[in-house]
Amino acid sequence: MISLELFATTATFAFVTSATPGPNNIMLTASGANFGLVRTVPHIAGIILGVALMNICVGLGLGALFSQFPLVQQVLRVAGSAYLLWLAYKLLNFSSIGPSDSGTRRPFGFWQAAAFQYINPKAWIMVISANASFSLTGDDYWLSVAMITLAFVLVGLPSITLWAFFGQYIKRYLSNQRYLKCFNIGMTLLTASCVIFIWMD
Repeated sequence: MISLELFATTATFAFVTSATPGPNNIMLTASGANFGLVRTVPHIAGIILGVALMNICVGLGLGALFSQFPLVQQVLRVAGSAYLLWLAYKLLNFSSIGPSDSGTRRPFGFWQAAAFQYINPKAWIMVISANASFSLTGDDYWLSVAMITLAFVLVGLPSITLWAFFGQYIKRYLSNQRYLKCFNIGMTLLTASCVIFIWMD
């Protein structure tokens, strides 16, 4: 039976893990600053869908692969590291804000953001930890998996949206090309630094 206390605890866990800095939130801040909140909405929605599907996959037993086959974890680490470095490079190339280059620069797409979660180590840690800690046994198992998934949707959506909103807020201060370049360099370094945490045990 799903109690209110269990859902509240799960939602708190979802908030803490979703709202804290990580690859998703760093990229959402950069996207909000470079493209605005509206154009970042598909990126946000893709993250929410990706994490929700990951919860279901872990509920089906996919998370057990990490303990049974350590090589799978290493492959994800390598793929995630390479992709984060590529994203950092792309951020470094953002050089202006405005309609003049809107056709050549595009924010993260919906499916692109959803697919990224599967090579995002923080997302895997979030989902596996949540299912290991809050899923129930017996007849209530799938109900508890659904509860965990719902908690990440309801709490994760506003949590990560705040990062994109923050990016849009500071956009007003980035009309100067020098400030924008410094901002994007900072986002590049933060994105690249996530690789360090991927390889920390």
